[in-house]
Amino acid sequence: MNKKISVGMMLTIVILAMTVTFSVTMLLAMRLFDSTVSNVKEKESMYSKISELDRYVRSNDYYTIDESVLYDTIASGYLLGTGDRYARYYTAEAYTELLDIQNGVLMGIGVEVAQDQTGYAKVLKVYDGSPAQEAGITAGNYITAIDGEDVKTMSGADAIQARLRGEAGTTVNLTWLDSESSEQTLDLTRSGYITTTVDYQITAGNVGYIKIRQFDSTTLSELDYAIRSLRSAGAASLIFDLRDNAGGLLDAALNCIDLVCPEGTMAWAESKDGTQEVLGTSSGDSVVDLPMVCLVNGNTASAAELFASCLRNMSGARLVGTTTYGKGTIQSSPQRLSDGSAVVVTVARLITSDGTCFDGTGLTVDVERALSTDEQGVFYDFTLDTDPQVQRAVSTAQTMTGSATVGGVNAASSEAASSEAASSEAAASSEEAAEAPAADSTAADSTAASSQPAA
Repeated sequence: MNKKISVGMMLTIVILAMTVTFSVTMLLAMRLFDSTVSNVKEKESMYSKISELDRYVRSNDYYTIDESVLYDTIASGYLLGTGDRYARYYTAEAYTELLDIQNGVLMGIGVEVAQDQTGYAKVLKVYDGSPAQEAGITAGNYITAIDGEDVKTMSGADAIQARLRGEAGTTVNLTWLDSESSEQTLDLTRSGYITTTVDYQITAGNVGYIKIRQFDSTTLSELDYAIRSLRSAGAASLIFDLRDNAGGLLDAALNCIDLVCPEGTMAWAESKDGTQEVLGTSSGDSVVDLPMVCLVNGNTASAAELFASCLRNMSGARLVGTTTYGKGTIQSSPQRLSDGSAVVVTVARLITSDGTCFDGTGLTVDVERALSTDEQGVFYDFTLDTDPQVQRAVSTAQTMTGSATVGGVNAASSEAASSEAASSEAAASSEEAAEAPAADSTAADSTAASSQPAA
């Protein structure tokens, strides 16, 4: 039999519920108020300090203040003070240039350069339809002066590229050494041209080599075309050269991973409170089923590291080279400010397809091949056939396909030849040991080396 609740009891329950709700609300409100007051006080303290500093400097400093430079420097210093090593402030001009770079349309002369051991800017690539191509500049030439300033005085390739870029229609005076070391000087008019991020070719007979310089809005279509072309040309394996690839756009890298890898989660974003959000899942619609190798080094970073990690975890690719940079964080898209400048801050940690994070540690390689000091000095003179790291990647790819070569000869044939050579040398050594022991020793060393399987 159901018991009826009296009106008095009902009122008591309602009053009790209201009291609890009011108490909890007041507690939360007080904490929020305390936090807000604390934040307000901190901000007032910060603004007061800047105001005090500004008053003193303006009243006493001998030099005239450039307001624009001052504001940009204050903004940059603020981000530096946050402790976020990847936070960045872009001036309005720098942000406009960034958008041009990401969209693949630059106002420059159309070259990729590197400052090698000579101190000059070696031309690594000349883009089709660019002012540099029209001027006759080719890969391998050396730029020695820009607008009369010696390139040796400039601090690195980025500084050189910045001097070469400018507004469309403006000119830059360039001095360079051509392929015959003859000095050329010419005024080049800056204009727009289309950049590419992917180069490819067949090497070692049937190994497809793909160089990805960075990941941007055009990389997916370029990579798709490169893979299709190499497969049509008979590629039995693929090498993705990610050396010196600093990353680029994370979404672009995820799209490229989706193009190559089977179905599965590619990455997560882990926020400050530990919650994780899936960044992308590979559909598996366009799986590349060839053996793959990723060639990496200490300058392989961010989105490029994610690409290499996913190919290893999801597609069984092998990593060759040296440990990568270790930038496993996610930055916000540039937040444009009212004056056209922009800021970028770190918003999450990047978790790879196997649930790990390479931030601060980098990716260890499966096959180590560092460059010696001498090799580093002539790095930009290497071709695919002479680059020792590329050759190690080639031999690794060939091992994965069962067609490893030693000096261009099939491994099985090499071993048979080595065995036959060893038998011949053994017979010869029994007859001529007294006459030529040094020669026999050299031959034995050579035979042992030739019978080593490619790694």
